[in-house]
Amino acid sequence: MSYSNALISPNPADATAAVVSVKPVVLPTPGGRGEDLHVRVSAPVAGDDLPVVVFSHGYGWSMDGYAPLADHWAAHGFVVVQPTHLDSRILGIPAEDPRTPQIWRHRIEDVTRVLDGIDVLEAAVPGLAGRVDPSRVAVAGHSWGAQTVSTLLGARVLDADGTPGEDMSDPRVKAGVLMALTGLGDDLTPFAAEHFPFMKPSFDTMTTPALIVAGDHDQSHLSTRGPDWFTDPYTHSPGDKSLLTLFGAEHSLGGIVGHEVAETTDENPARVALIQHLTTAFLRKALLGDDAGWKAAATALEEDRAALGELRSK
Repeated sequence: MSYSNALISPNPADATAAVVSVKPVVLPTPGGRGEDLHVRVSAPVAGDDLPVVVFSHGYGWSMDGYAPLADHWAAHGFVVVQPTHLDSRILGIPAEDPRTPQIWRHRIEDVTRVLDGIDVLEAAVPGLAGRVDPSRVAVAGHSWGAQTVSTLLGARVLDADGTPGEDMSDPRVKAGVLMALTGLGDDLTPFAAEHFPFMKPSFDTMTTPALIVAGDHDQSHLSTRGPDWFTDPYTHSPGDKSLLTLFGAEHSLGGIVGHEVAETTDENPARVALIQHLTTAFLRKALLGDDAGWKAAATALEEDRAALGELRSK
């Protein structure tokens, strides 16, 4: 069975819908952030009791990135909210800005602020009012964005002495999709250890169900280890977790940031399609209880002799 055949199977997770997208929706932000939070909201034009996915972008990106994921999820029945974090290139905040050392915290607060403002976001999209189910929420992210949302799933940042820091988990979040999430801080390069002290996670308390996506050719200049570093979140976290390892994938995982984006070093539309399909099936399982769809997607991947990756669960 080829993966292309799996994509056209009569699975509810493969049905697409027309999408409406509104940006920027502005959430006023008190405190030291210094900028109001701008987000993009994308949603199917029809359907009720829609679940929510809040997506955190990688370093330098914005609410305008990751269309292959955001558009796909919205077309498959999810309200997708994409905040623009302070590290975005469109804001141009210099490295010497006093907020820079705390941007990792501002990022987490951005996602929490989105969760607090779901009613505002719902009202900002024509025709969406009354159609969102705020009890069905997942978070997703890529690279730094995955680190950001992992804290809402229960991951904690270790202090200099190795003590777990503040618990920033959020009970409103029912599941997570963590793509190219960096591993344990024991393996940081000297540069990363000096400049990114927040990259010292503990996954021991990351108990919320999650799908972790890693590329087996993702060699980070921030780690002294190989691509297996990106499997640490699966290995060291308890509970309901799945790991999708993509063969030949580098940090952009085939191009999830966008079509023909210059920084994608491993462009592969079929790989992106696999990520779309598996993440959608996982989100449907986690938020809508569609266990059959998830099992079907997992079985299709396992039986594909030309599979682009492998899936493990615990």
